[in-house]
Amino acid sequence: MLRTHSELDLTSQADVRRFFEAERPEVVILAAARVGGIHANNSRPALFIRDNLLIQDNVIDAAYRSGVAKFVFLGSSCIYPKLCPQPIKEDYLLTGPLEPTNEWYAIAKIAGVKMCQAYRREFGFDAISLMPTNLYGPGDNFDLQNSHVLPALIRRFHEAKVRGDESVTIWGTGTPRREFLHVDDLADAILYLLQAYDAEPIVNIGWGEDVTIRELAEMVMSAIGYSGALKFDSTKPDGTPRKLLDVSRLAGLGWKAKIPLKTGIERTYAWFREHSSDARL
Repeated sequence: MLRTHSELDLTSQADVRRFFEAERPEVVILAAARVGGIHANNSRPALFIRDNLLIQDNVIDAAYRSGVAKFVFLGSSCIYPKLCPQPIKEDYLLTGPLEPTNEWYAIAKIAGVKMCQAYRREFGFDAISLMPTNLYGPGDNFDLQNSHVLPALIRRFHEAKVRGDESVTIWGTGTPRREFLHVDDLADAILYLLQAYDAEPIVNIGWGEDVTIRELAEMVMSAIGYSGALKFDSTKPDGTPRKLLDVSRLAGLGWKAKIPLKTGIERTYAWFREHSSDARL
């Protein structure tokens, strides 16, 4: 029952309700969202909060009204406070200010979590909320203006290698630490938790380890075979200093990620090279 955006506009309440009335799905995984990196979030705050609130409100409500038996809401690790203790436990939600560069997206995602919890409490709707860390993998968005850091690095180093550029400059200082999870691991975790989890508290989904942006860039350079210089523009924003999820709740439920970052980057770059003509650029 997959639909593309052109086939079903999730920001339209009428369209979403018609879809659910016609299809009557038993299980719904809401992965759709308006997403992007620091530049996209900073430059389009109204778009990010409006579209995500509309998508969530329409889909969650229609799913409940049509009798969906199990609902999975995918949030994001950016819902947590900017400076909360590391690694980030699920209990840290709403304990401090958000990172200003993505607060519009984060606030919308927090509202989605709370809507799922509210529908569970008031109506008994079986909705669970999962918070993935930074995701990457085949089919990612490689647009330099709207993508997240890892696919953007893959494209930039690939194009620099093709052009023979002597150096590549990355935004920020290279010191922030980030955690990355291959999309195939996320899919596996979702399917596992559909069967293994049924409760109101949110669940983090991550690898459990992080790297600096510099280390990440060096890993991408190695996978691509780019031998130029790596530079950093410290006048550009770094974003949150560190964002590592505590995955002890997930481990306690019996699941652990399997794809190491180095292997995942190599697989993603291989996909990018094979699909350069139809990748999202």
